[in-house]
Amino acid sequence: MINYFINCVGLHCSFKTKKSLNKLQHKTTRNAIKKLKESKTKKEAGKLFPGVVSLIDKLAKKNVIHKNKASNLKSTLSKLK
Repeated sequence: MINYFINCVGLHCSFKTKKSLNKLQHKTTRNAIKKLKESKTKKEAGKLFPGVVSLIDKLAKKNVIHKNKASNLKSTLSKLK
């Protein structure tokens, strides 16, 4: 019973860590998307676009966001550049 309790505590700690990292990456991506949408020129948007797409793909790969949502975001952002 003690081993079970120790494993659960360890799993809970790793869950908290993963959750906080996922939230950080998601927030970073959302900020990058906002910056891309607020960019003044097409040239500036063109420079930011590949990095934002990369961040979106990473979130989809880690199942932080659904792959269809990632595809929809990339499609919407590609129309801006």
